[in-house]
Amino acid sequence: MSKVAIITGAGSNIGQRTVLALLNEGYSVTLAGRRPEALEDTVNQAGEAASRTLIVPTDVTDPDSIKALFAKTKETFGRLDLLFNNAGVGAPGVNLEDLTYEQWKTVVDTNLTGSFLCTQEAFKIMKDQDPRGGRIINNGSVSAHVPRVNSAPYASTKHALTGLTKSTSLDGRKYDIACGQIDIGNASIDAEQRSDTGSLQPNGTLMVEPRMDTDDIAGSVVFMASLPLDANVLFITVMATKMPYVGRA
Repeated sequence: MSKVAIITGAGSNIGQRTVLALLNEGYSVTLAGRRPEALEDTVNQAGEAASRTLIVPTDVTDPDSIKALFAKTKETFGRLDLLFNNAGVGAPGVNLEDLTYEQWKTVVDTNLTGSFLCTQEAFKIMKDQDPRGGRIINNGSVSAHVPRVNSAPYASTKHALTGLTKSTSLDGRKYDIACGQIDIGNASIDAEQRSDTGSLQPNGTLMVEPRMDTDDIAGSVVFMASLPLDANVLFITVMATKMPYVGRA
């Protein structure tokens, strides 16, 4: 029997590459995301493995949408072994004092509350299935440690996600549920395709920063998921070797 995974934000970038990597490992995968056409594009890249996929258009800011996602997965595959809380958004890179309440709330509702609600639903399935347990992996970002300029909503949610990861790891023990977090640096994804002038640095200058291949991130998620449930990668940082993270002034 193949293992079953749910991936949020599965229609592009890290989510898409992780779907394909898990399918390559024999998983059955539910693809969740707001854009059905993007989810279908991911499935179209899966080849014969597409028969082991399920598309469930999902808005992680909507509790009812999340409940429907997990119910449909259980109905189709019978169990859940892995949840990758990957969906996330940022706010415009404006001065902190110029952010609107709506911009702040959108990021919090997606990155933090959405991950919490998905975790709750995963617990409900994982604790009662046979064999019992499963694994939850949160997409933390290096912003869980070091924020970018003008990124208060995103950095705040990623710092908070670290607390959710620790609490999930602790509260999941009694159900054989393991939880870890992957903190990701610059990658060659749409959100990182900034102009040739580079990214704003804390000293006000612009710098073109090194990036890594998205498939290397997907491979790291697969590694975390491959461990037996009595072993856990609590935190892992995956980044371009030369990106400006270690040694920042």
